[in-house]
Order: sequence, then structure tokens, then C-alpha cells
Amino acid sequence: MKKRFFAGLLAGSMALCVLAGCGGSAASGSSASTAGTEASAAVSESAAGSASSDDKTITVAASATPHAEILEQAKTILAKEGYDLKVTVFNDYVQPNEVVESGEFDANYFQHITYMNDFNKEKGTHLADAGDIHYEPFGIYPGTKKSLSDIADGDTVAVPNDTTNEARALLLLQDNGIITLKEGAGLTATINDIDWTKSKFQIKIQELEAAQIPHVIGEVAYAVINGNYALEAGFTVSKDALAYESKDSEAAKNYVNVIAVKEGNENEPKIQALVKVLKSDEIKKYINDTYNGAVIPYGD
Repeated sequence: MKKRFFAGLLAGSMALCVLAGCGGSAASGSSASTAGTEASAAVSESAAGSASSDDKTITVAASATPHAEILEQAKTILAKEGYDLKVTVFNDYVQPNEVVESGEFDANYFQHITYMNDFNKEKGTHLADAGDIHYEPFGIYPGTKKSLSDIADGDTVAVPNDTTNEARALLLLQDNGIITLKEGAGLTATINDIDWTKSKFQIKIQELEAAQIPHVIGEVAYAVINGNYALEAGFTVSKDALAYESKDSEAAKNYVNVIAVKEGNENEPKIQALVKVLKSDEIKKYINDTYNGAVIPYGD
């Protein structure tokens, strides 16, 4: 890693968004919270032990938006198949992986594949992708300046500070002609990879926990925000973002949000049942009707 992988809670969201996945950043002091009536399965009894003795119980750690919301829609469908889906919402991007690694939860749904792979490398965990579900486009949102045509030297742009999502933000800034990255900089790019001699603008990059970026949007010229955190802040990528990743871009492949499980559990019947429902036409329709392009079913 070229920089510290985590720096407190974040966040991409989306997606997740990223990212993750989502996308992702760390938040060492965050605790689990609940979202919605049914999605508020606190960590107790069978919900706290992944591997509930009841194979018909599926425990999932998730981000609030859009992941827990999507899971809520899946809950009724799974119930018809005899499964009891229990969702616990977490406010950070570290604990959901830890509780799956430890076996406390069956799966998580909050991060993109690149974040998960980097987490495994950094933390020595054994998480695996059980299913690719959706993609959350990263967007550049207006802060004190309302158009990218107004950008000027000295402007401050806020970006996520975790490795995978910072690289994604920098690549989006490069795609829009704002900065130029050094040759070879890719999915692990950091601000140290910006070639200022070739960049069109001499801007200031402010690295922040992804979850905090929407809260400082009035203090910076522009902000690059994860899909899930943009949603939580009330932003719609297709309406509010000044620029965003296209659904057929490389980012869609590298930042697809996944159902993550402990390696070896990918083919468990209840995990496959969960993935099948999340990839169903009914859930795809819910995503498309609800998120206005801020969340895109993978493969659409």
C-alpha cells in the first residue's frame, strides 16, 4: 500500500457502494446501528452468531444506504423460500468484514470487490466474493463552485482517504481533465502519483474519511463522493453530480458491490439463495426505480 489503508470512519458510498464499494474506508470507533424496523437485528442470540444453528437464518452486516434498503426488499422474497434474513447496519467499513471473518455473521453487503481484496491483503482475512450485485458511480459534486468550468488554481477538492477510493477519485478527476497522474498509476494511485507538471490545474487535494465528505461540501470547491454516502446525503448522481463514472467504464468492473462471505462458504445453499434473490428481476426493478442511476444492478 502506498499510504495508510485506513484512517478512521470514512463511504460509494458507492459501492458502497464502491465502495468499498462500494467502497470503503475505516472507522475504528464506530458501532453497529439499526436501519428500519426489520433491518434492526441487533447482534444477539442467533443473529450474532453467523453460523446460526438454523440453516434457514441468514445474518448479514450491511451499510444503511443502499445496502440495507435493498436487503429489506429481499427479505420478503426469501421468507417465501423459508429463509429468515436478519440485517444489522454498521457505520464503518472495518467491522462488517471482521464479523464475517470471525464467523459471527454469514455475509456482508457494503463494499466493492477491490476494497475487499485490498482488505484481505492488508488484514490477512479470508473474505470471498459470493455474488456481484450492483455498482455505484462515483461523482464529482459542487461545493462552493457550481460548475467544473469554474475550476481554478488553488481550489480545494475533497476526496476519500482510503487507498482504493482515493485512487478512484483521482482517476475520475483525471478523466475530467483536472489533474494528470503519473504513468502507471492505477487502482492504488495516491496524491503522490499526481504529476503536477502536466496537470492543467494546480488544485489542493483534501483527503478525508469518505463518510465525512458530504458534511464539508460547503467548505470546498468540489467533492468526490462515494455512491452510498452521496445517497445518504440526499444527492442523486444523475442530477447533482457535475461528472460521474459511466456504467460501462472499467470502474464498473473494479468497483462492483458484492456479497462477501468467509472463504469456503460461497456455495452454501442459504448464501446462494440470498445472491439469487438480490440478482432477481424484482430486486433489479426496485434498484432502478428507487435510486435514479445512483445504484445500477451489475450487468445491466
